[in-house]
Amino acid sequence: MSGQRQTHCVVELAGEAVWLLAHKAIYWPARKMLIIADIHFGKAAAFRALGVPVPRGTTTQNLLALDALLATYACEEIVFLGDFLHARAAHAAATVAAMLAWRARHRDVRLTVVRGNHDAHAGDPAAALGISMVNEPHQVGKLSFCHHPDTVAPGYVLAGHVHPVFHLRAERGGLRLPCFLLGQQRAILPSFGAFTGGHAVRPAAGERVYVTTDAAIFPLPANC
Repeated sequence: MSGQRQTHCVVELAGEAVWLLAHKAIYWPARKMLIIADIHFGKAAAFRALGVPVPRGTTTQNLLALDALLATYACEEIVFLGDFLHARAAHAAATVAAMLAWRARHRDVRLTVVRGNHDAHAGDPAAALGISMVNEPHQVGKLSFCHHPDTVAPGYVLAGHVHPVFHLRAERGGLRLPCFLLGQQRAILPSFGAFTGGHAVRPAAGERVYVTTDAAIFPLPANC
């Protein structure tokens, strides 16, 4: 694919072909499903409520990123792997209004949230959003959707929580890039949210790393 950006990588998990997307999500073509981890709606609002000056507009960024995915991939369902809401501040009127306006544009897409640790504190999102709330593990075929990577579950686990990034080292500092971390029994997705940090990971034996720049995704050699 010389001269072109690679926007997705096809991998097989538990016998299912899925696409790791440069936009930090997974697409499961057979189910017309997008899988997203750690969007953390309302995180910036929660920080501002504590008096921390952080930028506004992260909810809009997250919703526009979802719009871009839905415009690109045929999708019947989005599954969020926990931490859909960051804190109770995510129930602020402006945040809820933006989410409801987005939902009105995508009424035909089913939304499922696997509750994460932040969801437990924030509470479930507004009922008007029409979201199915489930606990981990949430099994679909041979895949188990979880928030915590170490959840004991049947089948192959897809999880978030960690916000994995990989440090590409160079003579002058290098780059920290969001990544997918794939092992024999589980895959950890990067955080999708616009205002989330990252935890540097090192692959263990048998694990593969795919780093993303939002514009492109590529696998790292096994000896990185």
